[in-house]
Amino acid sequence: MNLPNIITVGRIVLSVLIIPLLFADSFGIRILAFAVFLVAAISDLWDGHLARSRNLITDLGKLLDPVADKILLAATFISFYLLSHGVGPGGPFPWFGGVFPLWIVLIVFGRELFITLFRGYAVHRGVVIAAGPAGKYKTVFQNIFIGAAIFWYALQSAATENDWNGALWRTWLAIHTAITIVVLSVAVVLTVYSLLVYLWGYRSVVTESGRAV
Repeated sequence: MNLPNIITVGRIVLSVLIIPLLFADSFGIRILAFAVFLVAAISDLWDGHLARSRNLITDLGKLLDPVADKILLAATFISFYLLSHGVGPGGPFPWFGGVFPLWIVLIVFGRELFITLFRGYAVHRGVVIAAGPAGKYKTVFQNIFIGAAIFWYALQSAATENDWNGALWRTWLAIHTAITIVVLSVAVVLTVYSLLVYLWGYRSVVTESGRAV
């Protein structure tokens, strides 16, 4: 448990903390959720930099880092889905007709589940699969979307508290919606692309298994 791995464990704790903060219908608390998310997302870059610059890369770190990414993803995406479907004080999502689409959740978590199982299988064969560049880019765009969505829920609480309904608020919603849809679309494409990259890059794990049988 070197410093980068300790930071990764801290990111897991912060990810879980985001859940109750998101379900509080308060601008202050949801802004706190946004701040916690930023710390968690930045720590993902920090621990990787420390591990590489100080030669502290370990097999444990290679396994913990993608696990921490998945927990942060689950804590936010599932919360968005539940909030947009009336579970808790969420209100309608500003995109996709008011709800967070199930098909996006299934694509994102289907990929994560498959990669997790594939990593586990590879470990049993003596191969540790670290997060690659395509997976990292996917995570970056997913994090931009997550930050935008958390900030939206914070502003929605503020709008309710302060009765915002003017032209400035509607203009902001339009801009926010356009940017977020683009970012989420890129994240979904990279989610599928990174899966294909992993399968192609580590195809030997499967082919060698077939030869052994």
